Amino acid sequence: MEHFIVSARKYRPQNFEDVVGQQAITNTLENAIKNNHLAQALLFTGPRGVGKTSCARILAKKINQQDVEVSDDEDFAFNIFELDAASNNSVDDIRNLTDQVRIPPQSGKYKVYIIDEVHMLSQAAFNAFLKTLEEPPAHAIFILATTEKHKIIPTILSRCQIFDFKRIGVLDAKNYLKTICEKENITAEDDALHIIAQKADGAMRDALSIFDRVVSFSGKELTREAVTENLNVLDYDTYFNMTDLLLNNKIPDVLNAFNSILGKGFEGHHFINGLASHFRDLLVAKDKVTLDLLEVGDTAKKKYLEQSTKASIPFLMQAINKANDCDLNYRTSKNQRLLVELTLMQIASITFDGEKKKPANYIIPATFFQALSPAPKKAVKPVVNKVEVSQPKTSEEIKPKLGKPILKSVKRRTSSLTLKSIHEKKVVKKSIAEENYDNHPKDPFKEETLQNHWKEYPVLLRKKGENNLASIIASGTPKLSKGFEIIYTVPSNLMKDEFLKGRPKLLAFLREKLNNYGISINVEVNETIQKKFAYTSQEKFNKLKEKNPLLEKLRQTFELDF
Repeated sequence: MEHFIVSARKYRPQNFEDVVGQQAITNTLENAIKNNHLAQALLFTGPRGVGKTSCARILAKKINQQDVEVSDDEDFAFNIFELDAASNNSVDDIRNLTDQVRIPPQSGKYKVYIIDEVHMLSQAAFNAFLKTLEEPPAHAIFILATTEKHKIIPTILSRCQIFDFKRIGVLDAKNYLKTICEKENITAEDDALHIIAQKADGAMRDALSIFDRVVSFSGKELTREAVTENLNVLDYDTYFNMTDLLLNNKIPDVLNAFNSILGKGFEGHHFINGLASHFRDLLVAKDKVTLDLLEVGDTAKKKYLEQSTKASIPFLMQAINKANDCDLNYRTSKNQRLLVELTLMQIASITFDGEKKKPANYIIPATFFQALSPAPKKAVKPVVNKVEVSQPKTSEEIKPKLGKPILKSVKRRTSSLTLKSIHEKKVVKKSIAEENYDNHPKDPFKEETLQNHWKEYPVLLRKKGENNLASIIASGTPKLSKGFEIIYTVPSNLMKDEFLKGRPKLLAFLREKLNNYGISINVEVNETIQKKFAYTSQEKFNKLKEKNPLLEKLRQTFELDF
């Protein structure tokens, strides 16, 4: 059986041209070698798996090949010394290194010392390395590699020429994987390789490791379904289907779809983050200028362009904000599933009832979906029999019974612009106000408890943007009278009218907080109430002058104006 070599080792770059996604750095190093302009100490820093060590080895080989007629197979291995600072981080290890530096190379022009994970060196080891790093022999070049540049002391950084390696782009990683598939005679879908590149998160070594794992799972044919199943990632089709349900206001179907996602073992936090990214991609797909920011395969790009025409920009902006709020509150929530479900219901309610203004956290009532669902079939007796048996006295009583039975229960919607609709609204409000709460709890409470809950309500109103009503409610203190009657005094009839508009919601809030449904609120007008707040500079000065009359003398002495 032939020994298997992982792709990360088998396809490790041997030349600068093979390095993926670091063209700026490789061009700089090649030009530095050609022009004999290479520093004595280099620091390669960046994320894991982006080519730092590979570039260091290629550079070490290229330095000695310059100006020497040798074959490309000659790698000058005896001139390259690699030190793992993670396990050799003491002062003695650095001293042994500095002793070796003094010895010139037996072949070639330079001895190259590659110190990997250099940030793991101790403070004493760094200090022992300073002098050698600043003034090394002419034949010695140091290449330091690290993923955590901030842990290296500034005195070391100032002696090195720093090269920052970036994360490898999704398209670059996908194209490199496609090249490997051609060499290995593997048939792979474009979307499958794109998912692997996304999962690698900018690290080429991780991409190759994932590629080996998926090939072991599915063989010589890589499909998008096989990759998503093996990597346990949410396919973009999931987000497309979920977005269609959200745009069509299908809250029950949305909740069922989310339940099936959880049933597959995915976390709600992972799903809501992916949904926010999906909304972002739809927003990007709406403009040709930003279309290049859409890092997806060709098949997925067509789907994004198609769905972006269905989703409006206001919907996407609100959906992104709600998904982002859910992401921020997810870790602190005690019922995380409920948090995600509420967010999905709010997003599904954004486009409900057109452009009608709705509260920020509006959710379509459940009765709306009950009306849409088909009624259960029941045995219904013919209404005709009732008509035949009954003996109405007048023709006016016969008319409603001679028509089709189903029309009897149908109520025509009244226009909101007619006098009849206004009258109906008044009747509804009156019926709500006169609702009988005899069977509801009427727990006793103290006036102090009432005042505490009273202060909570203006805070909720300000969050909803109802600042006028919040100021009116916060400007005074309620008094408790006999029989759970609350007396509240305002200074003007105008404020009374504004208060009466918001009284039903305030009453419902207090009844729930106090667990007493027998309370009522009576508003009185007392125009002798003094103004409590000073708004202008003159009013503020008058308030201060009442407390300290000497301020008037101070104003006259310095001729101040207010």
